[in-house]
Amino acid sequence: MKRVSAGGRIVRLHVSNISKWLLVVCGVALIAAGYILFAQLKIDILGILLDLFTGYGYWVVFFGVMLENAGLPVPGETILLAAGFASALNMFRLPLVMVVAATGAVIGDNIGYWIGRYYGRAFFERFGRFLFLTPARLERIDTFFAKHGSKTIFVARFITGLRVFAALFAGTSRMAWPTFFLYNVAGAILWAVVIATLGHLFGDSWPLLERWVGRSGAAMLIGVVIVAAVAWRISVHRRSREPETED
Repeated sequence: MKRVSAGGRIVRLHVSNISKWLLVVCGVALIAAGYILFAQLKIDILGILLDLFTGYGYWVVFFGVMLENAGLPVPGETILLAAGFASALNMFRLPLVMVVAATGAVIGDNIGYWIGRYYGRAFFERFGRFLFLTPARLERIDTFFAKHGSKTIFVARFITGLRVFAALFAGTSRMAWPTFFLYNVAGAILWAVVIATLGHLFGDSWPLLERWVGRSGAAMLIGVVIVAAVAWRISVHRRSREPETED
């Protein structure tokens, strides 16, 4: 039996983890840069959406929210904010906006869930190494969803970026569908009510409202990334202090 010293293992872990820390830092920087760039584009998004509402009505809300939650790069939350404002202009009925948005969110999330359930495991086992998702990390994701899946599905609804991937990983981890569906519906209803109401009440201050909601979601996402990175680093440090035996 050959015993590897804890010090030697720490050195190897330190070297191998530099790229992972750089990835985390770059990811957070890209999120912040993407938001800042989008904020500087000066596009009349509200005007565009109001024109779409005039031509296509509630379908814009339904498909916008559904496609975002299914994983496509569609600004579903911005569309819902604008729909709430449109209800203040008597273009829409606010309760119906909430129902349509919640329905679209639930359907989109369930698409993501079943894609993950049927295809996610095979995909990540084959290509996960290119995404830094090793089999061990997939197992940790499974364990996380087994313990905290219901809370994650509910809370992720309000976090920019996470709401797109939470359902996919819930399916990949084989989270029980009835539990997923229950918390998904609860989160979707609350999210639709809150965002549509904000648009209805504060739509006259659209630029400020859009920035505030967008920054809140981005800040929550960055916070989640930082907390996850710190927790991961603590876990690595603890494992590095344990002696390892090799044949």
